[in-house]
Amino acid sequence: MTNIFIINGSHPFAHSSGRFNETLFLNSKSYFESLDAYSVKTTQVGNDYDKKEEVEKFKWADIVIYHTPIWWFQLPHGFKKYIDEVFTEGHQNGIYNSDGRSRINPAINYGTGGELKGKKYVLTTSWNAPRQAFELEDEFFDQKSVDEGTMYGFHRMNAFVGMSPLSTMHFYDMEKNADVPFELKNFDIFLKENFT
Repeated sequence: MTNIFIINGSHPFAHSSGRFNETLFLNSKSYFESLDAYSVKTTQVGNDYDKKEEVEKFKWADIVIYHTPIWWFQLPHGFKKYIDEVFTEGHQNGIYNSDGRSRINPAINYGTGGELKGKKYVLTTSWNAPRQAFELEDEFFDQKSVDEGTMYGFHRMNAFVGMSPLSTMHFYDMEKNADVPFELKNFDIFLKENFT
């Protein structure tokens, strides 16, 4: 049995209702619950949560699935608060022990004190920006992909606690030109390719 922990990082704020990420979250939950090989736990960061219980979910999980929109080139503030609170609660309690360095040689081994080694994660993001903004020369993101650009820090955060990426999927132009049925079909293919 593989333990899957699914996090919906979206929450309503201003003109963003979070419906697309809510749909991804519910589709993921339904997909894994329909298969006997998986056990599922979930969190929606817009709801109340207990930090200690959330730490236990990370410790329990074999794979963490993060679904998040991107607001102003960052995680939504509620999702960032969740990570700050839960990962800090997990200090010397199963998420990370230290930053990995020693007093003998403090210049090396930074980022090696994570306690979630062997665990994997999946990241999906949704953007107002079109795909071409990341790919074309002289466009906004200087031809840096989501993973090597805006989400680089998110990936390093997961590495810090010991997790490694299984896969990522990014949804573009979701505010002005979304084809939600098409994107959900592609997401279903993504799940089947990564979790058979």
